[in-house]
Amino acid sequence: MIGPLRTERLLLRPWRESDIAPFAAMNADPKVMQFFPKLLTANETRNAVDRLTVGFAADRMGFWALELPGQAPFIGFAGIKRVTFAAPFTPAVEIGWRLAPRFWGMGLATEAARASLADGFGRCGLREIVAFTVPATTRSRAVMDRIGMVHDADSDFDHPDIPPGHPLRRHVLYRILAPGREG
Repeated sequence: MIGPLRTERLLLRPWRESDIAPFAAMNADPKVMQFFPKLLTANETRNAVDRLTVGFAADRMGFWALELPGQAPFIGFAGIKRVTFAAPFTPAVEIGWRLAPRFWGMGLATEAARASLADGFGRCGLREIVAFTVPATTRSRAVMDRIGMVHDADSDFDHPDIPPGHPLRRHVLYRILAPGREG
């Protein structure tokens, strides 16, 4: 088993059964899911955690549950995982995060993302990591900028899992190369 990641304030750890209910609440929150095609049910959330757990075991990477030790046992997730759809930039590994709103604006997504990048480039030996979101997601795009990712406008794409004509189909793509691989 791969050990958890620790930062100054966070613990990025394997998922627990006790994470399901607060994660389901996040996934049913219109504020959290504003830039996703739909809210998720509790069952869809459980299935997502099951997929993440299986994927982590198979790939030795995935989205960790986020804990703020001494303050909150679950605040969201962050990590890296393989992109599961076909696009011009795949195969690729993506970085992602999602936090409960009460933890927004505290630098926690940036802190977790930096730890995830370090793990991806260090332990996992990755050469590049990507991130993508809809253009209007300014908070996530700001995190991407803060962690050193660069918007690759030539690679922006229509997400194949979102139907044509849907207002959230278009996505921007960000990239970051492993240290020493720039240029």
